[in-house]
Amino acid sequence: MADNARAKRLADLIREVVAQKLQRGIKDPRLGSHVTITDTRVTGDLREATVFYTVYGDDEDRAAAAAGLESAKGILRSEVGRAAGVKFTPTLTFVADALPDTARTIEDLLDKARAADAQVRQAATGKTYAGDADPYRKPASDETDDTAE
Repeated sequence: MADNARAKRLADLIREVVAQKLQRGIKDPRLGSHVTITDTRVTGDLREATVFYTVYGDDEDRAAAAAGLESAKGILRSEVGRAAGVKFTPTLTFVADALPDTARTIEDLLDKARAADAQVRQAATGKTYAGDADPYRKPASDETDDTAE
């Protein structure tokens, strides 16, 4: 359990260091303000780190950012090593985060469901129930029994 906590702390530190370095220290125009570090995961032996990122823009911007991150990997790793103070600085692997694409797919599905609900509501306008509006039986009240006799 202590190893997991240590890996989590190191992952958080890597995420912060890489994000700050991308924002302030790297002069590569491919890594402008449209690259966001979303998550970092470190293996249990603290040797490898996977850094997840998103890019605001089109496919060309994503490809440019991936190339920029790959070229800046050495600088970022040395900065992580300086900040972490560990015996072995983890190797960094950059992976484009699929979260925005997944969120966009979910939003599209929700829009379709809303449109289908609107069609059902439109078709139901002005319609009545086939039976009673309340189909459940209710116990007979005492008042109705007294008036019947």
